[in-house]
Amino acid sequence: MIIDLPATTTSRVNSKLVQVREQGGATTLGRVLTLVIVTDDGERTEEAIEAANEASREHPCRVIVVARGAKRAAARLDAQIRVGGDAGASEVIVLRLYGALADEGASCVIPLLLPDAPVVAWWPFEAPAKPAEDPIGRLAQRRITDSATDRNPIKALEVRQRYYADGDTDLAWTRLTLWRAVLAASLDLPPYEKVTSAAVTGEGDSPSTDLLAGWLAAALRVPVKRVKATDGEGIISVVLERKSGAIELTRPDGRVGMLTQPNQPARRVALQRRQVRDCLAEELRRLDPDEIYEDTLKGLSKITRARASARTRPDPDRTADVAGQAPKPTATRAARVAKAQDGPTTAQAEPAAKAAKAAPRRATTTRAKSGSKAAR
Repeated sequence: MIIDLPATTTSRVNSKLVQVREQGGATTLGRVLTLVIVTDDGERTEEAIEAANEASREHPCRVIVVARGAKRAAARLDAQIRVGGDAGASEVIVLRLYGALADEGASCVIPLLLPDAPVVAWWPFEAPAKPAEDPIGRLAQRRITDSATDRNPIKALEVRQRYYADGDTDLAWTRLTLWRAVLAASLDLPPYEKVTSAAVTGEGDSPSTDLLAGWLAAALRVPVKRVKATDGEGIISVVLERKSGAIELTRPDGRVGMLTQPNQPARRVALQRRQVRDCLAEELRRLDPDEIYEDTLKGLSKITRARASARTRPDPDRTADVAGQAPKPTATRAARVAKAQDGPTTAQAEPAAKAAKAAPRRATTTRAKSGSKAAR
């Protein structure tokens, strides 16, 4: 059910909520928190509301959407209440603010907060430089941003690092949960050697790639290189160097990853790009500060940057096709096969081949000289 309240006030919205509750039952007793979504009014507003509705099925909550409209218009508040099937497992209140009210989102949100329930603020697109000092950010125990949706993702990540405060988090960090789990599990297998260095390859403007490199630098305390890939999207590969050989985790297609380790068979792992609703649901599971994310932001200053080269790109011989096809033969693979055989290597075979070719020539020359002497 959708109820429109044009040119209204927050007190009228509250009165309408009480009326809806009395008619349809106590719809707020199971709400565990208040999720405040801050965005500009536009087409992408519905994307954020849909993601919040999906996340609310795991975390029933009241969703308050602060959609800032044109600041040059007359001061006006248009509200919309969504309950039932149009709001998932939550109740959604959309506040469209125009004119001078566009900068007064906090004053419009306070009367609608659930009593004695934690508050989480989410900026699904561009976020303020200091979320903890934003008027709505001050009301929240947790503040969720997404640097990947910013116009300049890497610069936005640098701003998050500079102005971090307890309770801040980033969905670009949440997208790394699967990568972190696979890499951590790979180090729990023999031979239990220390990682000496690491390299993370990914798209140039991928903040998740930077955060993964920062996490490795902070957790392993080893030199970490952040390599800018010449092609591909998101994170492409991670290489952990150890004495016995490298651990490589590659994801060239953005869906399925391939984990290779010395003396172990290659394994496929699910590394599908996570949707916003899944990342949001994960972040709503905790309300305490994320210390690992804080350490990761500090680790960003310890990584070195480089451009992808022939050595740092994923090896096609190590990455099997998703459909299970055998890898195409390459010069690198041929060299490995030759090295594994007992015969001479390429460098050793070349002189022998030249000698074999020269032998018939010498024999022909000798016979010609002998025939010439006989003729004489």
